[in-house]
Amino acid sequence: MAKELEGFNFEQRHGKARVRVGRVWRSKDGCRHFMVEWNVNISLLSNCVAAYVRDDNSDIVATDTMKNTVYVKAKECSEQLSAEEFAILLGKHFTSFYPQVFTAIVKIVEKPWERISVNGQPHEHGFKLGSEKHTTEAIVQKSGVLQLTSGVEGLSLLKTTQSGFEGFIRDKYTALPETRERMLATEVTASWRYSYESVSSIPQKSLYFNEQYLNVKKVLVDTFFGPPERGVYSASVQSTLLQMAKAVLGRFGDISSVKLKMPNIHFLPVNISSKDHGSIVKFNDDVYLPTDEPHGSIEASLSRFWSKM
Repeated sequence: MAKELEGFNFEQRHGKARVRVGRVWRSKDGCRHFMVEWNVNISLLSNCVAAYVRDDNSDIVATDTMKNTVYVKAKECSEQLSAEEFAILLGKHFTSFYPQVFTAIVKIVEKPWERISVNGQPHEHGFKLGSEKHTTEAIVQKSGVLQLTSGVEGLSLLKTTQSGFEGFIRDKYTALPETRERMLATEVTASWRYSYESVSSIPQKSLYFNEQYLNVKKVLVDTFFGPPERGVYSASVQSTLLQMAKAVLGRFGDISSVKLKMPNIHFLPVNISSKDHGSIVKFNDDVYLPTDEPHGSIEASLSRFWSKM
């Protein structure tokens, strides 16, 4: 919220970034352990203009206090909860405990620790680090109004066929050949906004948002690849991206919008020849040079008509 200050519009916020917290919960019999590792970022919108204009810090919530609050609230959570629930909990605390704070923005990135199996049996307290990361952002206002977004980062997907790229603009700068047979690889960054508009309206089911995260991720992956026996043809990254976004909105009624970033990570055909020996390696959809830069950059968002994005 902008304030007028000496003839200017002035906006400010402050917070604490990269607060890392690990939390372990134990089953009632104490045998099975559950754990998360979260990287928490907090921004508070508050009435503390006096700190800027009069050297008066009396309305400032110290960022060190924010850091300590993360650990206190993690300790108070005696039952396992999702990153979304923890972000909302922190937002509710900051906007209710401090009169001058009118909005809290809490972002969490969850490190992908996964329970391991030994001899086909899930380990009671053993975990390994996975790949993609679960993300969330909760914007909580003092009135209880909520904007909740979840997402996934680093979801690496690749298929070795059923992809092509044809009919694009050709001009004097174009060297790329058209093809109906290529490898398609990407690293998906996806975010989806829930339709819940208040803290009181979120589902009360335990770990609901963890289930939704896994379900949305499965829909994204399944749509990218298609049926296991034959797959599905991709005419472009753009086409596949839209199908993935539509599949999420079609499956989950409490999601109002989806945003996808899908770089086209190229696997270049390898052809090697020499003047003396002719063709040394002739490409036959088999040998590639993997590259990660430069890469194509494709992103889009899809929302329901009533969504506020």
